[in-house]
Amino acid sequence: MNDIEEAGVRLTILRGGTSRGLYVEAADLPADPAARDDLLLRLMGTPDPRQIDGLGGATSLTSKVAVVGPSEHPDADVDYLFLQLGVDEASVSDRQNCGNILAGVGPFALERGLVVAADGTTDVRIRMVNSDSVAVATVATPGGRVSYRGDVAIAGVPGTAAGVTLAFADTEGSATGALLPTGRVRDTVDGVEVTCVDNGMPVVLALATSFGLTGHESHEELTADAALAERIDALRQKAGALMGLGDVAGSSVPKTVLLAPPADGGQVATRSFIPVLPHTAVGVLAAVSVVTGMLLPGAVGHDIAAERFPAGGRVDVEHPTGHFLVDVVVDTTTSPPRVTRSGVVRTARKLMDGTAFPRPAS
Repeated sequence: MNDIEEAGVRLTILRGGTSRGLYVEAADLPADPAARDDLLLRLMGTPDPRQIDGLGGATSLTSKVAVVGPSEHPDADVDYLFLQLGVDEASVSDRQNCGNILAGVGPFALERGLVVAADGTTDVRIRMVNSDSVAVATVATPGGRVSYRGDVAIAGVPGTAAGVTLAFADTEGSATGALLPTGRVRDTVDGVEVTCVDNGMPVVLALATSFGLTGHESHEELTADAALAERIDALRQKAGALMGLGDVAGSSVPKTVLLAPPADGGQVATRSFIPVLPHTAVGVLAAVSVVTGMLLPGAVGHDIAAERFPAGGRVDVEHPTGHFLVDVVVDTTTSPPRVTRSGVVRTARKLMDGTAFPRPAS
């Protein structure tokens, strides 16, 4: 038994947005990425579809890790590396950000003393290592202590909690190097009109009607449609190549989001896939990229945007379990278009803090 297996790893489990993850200080993990990933897989209980011998929740939404530490970036307080772990496959990916898990990074950094809390609210400047971009999380800190109590409700999470405001900067081209990775506002892939956009998350936008759907199907209906999953996967793999991401067959990006007019008082209906299975909601940065893309004249879904979106500001995005507010402003007078503002409001809650013991190395 090695030292880590015997002593365990200090970590915190937080719900961030509609995800749940392990939050670990970088100093408490092996410096070697391969050794780090092996340890995290054993902590999570991967590979195993039940993750019965670890801390995972048997879904991709609960098999996530945030590695947090002090930052040397002049505009950041902490570095945040997001790692998506497989469930039944022993995979660890750093090819994307996670805006839901990001919601817990500010509270975690304050709880661990990586950032000093002010009385009232505290801004935590976070460098998202995956995309080398900065987000600012505004966290409730009455009396200089993190508070998780509040009256903000988000779809997909029971009850209410303190709001965490996330403001993004320099997220254009997070994984691909460009807001429009193909260099075009619209492409045709497998006979389907798509817009490929990357404002924090590489996303392929298509109309639900292109797949014979209304865009208002339930999560269960989409999950049961094996033929749809095959079409989505074929589309995103070809789109991924066009976006400069190479072979994405084993990757969690790009995401695919199907668009439709709203049905529940919002401004657009979305059905998101991560990357092939339907999402119960919609990812934070995926939603930001969706709204960004739809604001571009000529883009897939722009007709929906032109009819219902404000000139700039909050957009109410419908998804299978509720609504998601996204704040995006795009300057379309420049070439290429430029994002001038993007942000969201999420919540987070600390679930556990303590020592976790990994499955022994094989």
